[in-house]
Amino acid sequence: MSWQAYVDTNLVGSGKVTKAAILGQAGGVWAASPGYNLSPEEQSAIVKAFSNPEATQASGVRLAGQKFFTLQVNDRSIYGKKGADGCVIVKTKQAVLVTEYAAPIQAGEATTVVEGLADYLIGVGY
Repeated sequence: MSWQAYVDTNLVGSGKVTKAAILGQAGGVWAASPGYNLSPEEQSAIVKAFSNPEATQASGVRLAGQKFFTLQVNDRSIYGKKGADGCVIVKTKQAVLVTEYAAPIQAGEATTVVEGLADYLIGVGY
């Protein structure tokens, strides 16, 4: 399956994620939903955010020009909120899944989808 298919089918296609991108930890966008553009600075900051959870918790994350307040961050996952909307960012062995969801989608619904795909990718070596 192509990286774009994971975005289109597993993430956005689930109906629980409204925008998604898959980044390589070494840099670059592997796939993204149409019109979802993360700047090079945002991409770099997202990848680095996992190594400094305290700073990420304090400053939040910026995705496609939108700032999300960090609700929780650990060495695998970052959960953020912006009004009624939110983001779920999950690191795998080689990639970072970056997703956003919009109300009325609940955080738990999006989290289940994104974390599930991350578990699968980790299981197959990515």
